Amino acid sequence: MVTSALLQGLILGAGMIIPIGAQNSYLLSQGIKRNHHILAATICMFCDVILIGLGIFGGGKLIASSEWLMLIIGWGGISFLIVYAVISLRNVWRNQYQVTTHEAAANSRKHIIGTTLAVTLLNPHVYLDTVMILGSVGGMFEGNERWAFAIGTVLASVLWFYSLAFGAAKLAPWLGKPQIQRVVDALVGAIMLFIAYSVFNTLLYHGVPLPH
Repeated sequence: MVTSALLQGLILGAGMIIPIGAQNSYLLSQGIKRNHHILAATICMFCDVILIGLGIFGGGKLIASSEWLMLIIGWGGISFLIVYAVISLRNVWRNQYQVTTHEAAANSRKHIIGTTLAVTLLNPHVYLDTVMILGSVGGMFEGNERWAFAIGTVLASVLWFYSLAFGAAKLAPWLGKPQIQRVVDALVGAIMLFIAYSVFNTLLYHGVPLPH
């Protein structure tokens, strides 16, 4: 049964993490630039570990029961996603891309840490996927099986984020071409707007008030 719980955690965790979203879009762009992409993947992974742990061991009920916490997470996330989308789509409009190299794309470590944390923690879907959904499923297990489920979800996070970062960096000579960069930015902008819209609908569905 412990092995079964581990596999369930691995499969469900992969199902929550792999679909393209704010985290994956940002990590993909950093991998293409080969700009602290391993650091970004590590931050994404550690945030997931903490949030999954909170969800499986009781934190999901706290978020679900707090209207103000939902309000802050929801509207803060929508605002960030829209700003990020506007930046990406502005780049598409200007179309001033050059062949990406490590030197040309380099940003400071502090900038990467701050942006990765923002993309992760200001995205309400991260809390929905890790804390609420994985937390509610994991909470049905007891003892060693709950730990096994948690390990499975964490393993899915580790495998995916590092595979995405290494894979994007490996394909950087192709993905770094100006025309490919433009397509990636267009997709990232569209995805961010779609996520913001879906979060908005989720907030309305749950009756979270509009900010005044």
